Amino acid sequence: MTDIDKKSLTGIAALLVHAAKIDELYSENEKNLIKDFINSYSSNENSDEILKEAEEIENNSNQLLNFTNIIKQNSLDVKKDILEHLWKVIISDNTVDQYESNLMRRICGLIYVPDKISAEIKLQLMEKIK
Repeated sequence: MTDIDKKSLTGIAALLVHAAKIDELYSENEKNLIKDFINSYSSNENSDEILKEAEEIENNSNQLLNFTNIIKQNSLDVKKDILEHLWKVIISDNTVDQYESNLMRRICGLIYVPDKISAEIKLQLMEKIK
């Protein structure tokens, strides 16, 4: 994938952290998935450092809009990839609760991606882990 500037990458990572924490379980596995996302978009940034910054942003923010505005400016392919990473974090504990599903619907609406695309991404990932 293409490189994203550090500020945008940190903001998107904060959204991933939010998705990971919404079920009140924030595991090492989820942290590693977020670091994989960071590494896939930046070859020269320290993923541990960006994750730490993203966690601080997520702790101090009550607005998803800030993070989704960054995503909204990207191509559909990039949006789909970000949704895939969000779903990977959410389904990493093998359950999807109503808060996680609601979050994904809200994000899709905010970045102008149809729910159908998000559902297809989720199904593909669920098939892979079976």
